[in-house]
Amino acid sequence: MPIVVVVGGQWGDEGKGRIVDLLARKAKVVARYSAGNNAGHTIVNERGEFKLNLVPAGIFYPEKTCVIGNGVAVDPAVLLGEIGMLTEKGIDTSRLVLSDRAHLVMPWHVALDKLDEASRGSSAIGTTGKGIGPCFVDKVARRGVRVADLLRSEDLVPRMQTSLDYANKVITGVYGAEPIAFEPCYETYREYGSRLAPHIADVQEIVLDAHKRGEYVLLEGAQGSLLDLDHGTYPYVTSSVPSSSSSGAALGVGIGPTDIQRVVGVFKSYSTRVGNGPFPTELFDDVATQLRDHGKEDGRGEYGTTTGRARRIGWLDAVAARYSVRFNGLAAVALTRLDVLDNLKTIKICTGYELDGKIISSFPSRESTLERVNPVYEELPGWESPTTGVRTFDDLPPQARAFIKRVEQLLECPVDLISVGPSREQAVIVNPIF
Repeated sequence: MPIVVVVGGQWGDEGKGRIVDLLARKAKVVARYSAGNNAGHTIVNERGEFKLNLVPAGIFYPEKTCVIGNGVAVDPAVLLGEIGMLTEKGIDTSRLVLSDRAHLVMPWHVALDKLDEASRGSSAIGTTGKGIGPCFVDKVARRGVRVADLLRSEDLVPRMQTSLDYANKVITGVYGAEPIAFEPCYETYREYGSRLAPHIADVQEIVLDAHKRGEYVLLEGAQGSLLDLDHGTYPYVTSSVPSSSSSGAALGVGIGPTDIQRVVGVFKSYSTRVGNGPFPTELFDDVATQLRDHGKEDGRGEYGTTTGRARRIGWLDAVAARYSVRFNGLAAVALTRLDVLDNLKTIKICTGYELDGKIISSFPSRESTLERVNPVYEELPGWESPTTGVRTFDDLPPQARAFIKRVEQLLECPVDLISVGPSREQAVIVNPIF
């Protein structure tokens, strides 16, 4: 049976959690492979609305094994908070497994993240301030603290001391801030270890054993591919590998790239972005406000799950999306929030960029170039009728079907699933993902 990867195709917030929640019905194992609690999923099901930052979206199915992979930066306080929240609402978390190889977000990572952003002034990246970037810096610099270290004080003490000693030199010497004390941090993380111990295991074995038994495995990405450290709009990117490129998904749970059979990309019917960085199709008019506030009265709308920040809004950028399709090796697209466009008289799609008097169809690598391009739009008629109750492709309004077909042509990838609302059942399945 296949291992399927779900990735965000844009700048994040595409609705991956909603798609993973839907697809998890057929999977035996659902595994999160990248990022940290700087990313978030909002899930709406028969139990209510849930906002998750670390726990995989498959947790709402009691028979599923949910895995937090080694590629995730884990803040134990956030994870324990989510487990507690889910338990209070009657959700079984006994099948939640945390990789012993995952790296831990430490208090000094959060401090360094905020100090670094403040020092950048107007050139700030726009991070969430959750410490994820500094955690990955320590991981690469080989002074990180891992989940396995929580289980033995003989390992935890020297790992923490090495990491904190270096951090304090930067905190005091570079930023002139107060150093962080070791003992309170150690006692706190020792307690975290005792509370998380029942969940800690070798996740590689769990994923591969399920695959060998012929069970479906779903790998859940976080954030968006255009924030990828290698392929995104550098330097306005994240510190991890949210895409499936360079085997990021496979590495994030400890399997080989040949074990993955299919990659599905989630795209909104328009574009959004949180934080700084180039955004060629960004809108600043009434349409942006209309799209941002759609569903706001129900606690939805385009506001960050993790930060609550208003998202920047733009038309669907097919140039950027096609680039994402290609470097992710996508086999299918899940198109979300089609219903948000229901009331628009006309809809635009960016089909190219005008740069220095020439039309280009490739996605530039330099941020300075992206800041100078002007989007070339194709205008399509809107359908001006509700789609939230539609469950088959043929029942969609003709203009909506034409929009989807045009998206397929421009992205050079089939649209196999369409979301027409936040609830699990509000989906049009054109071709089964599994």
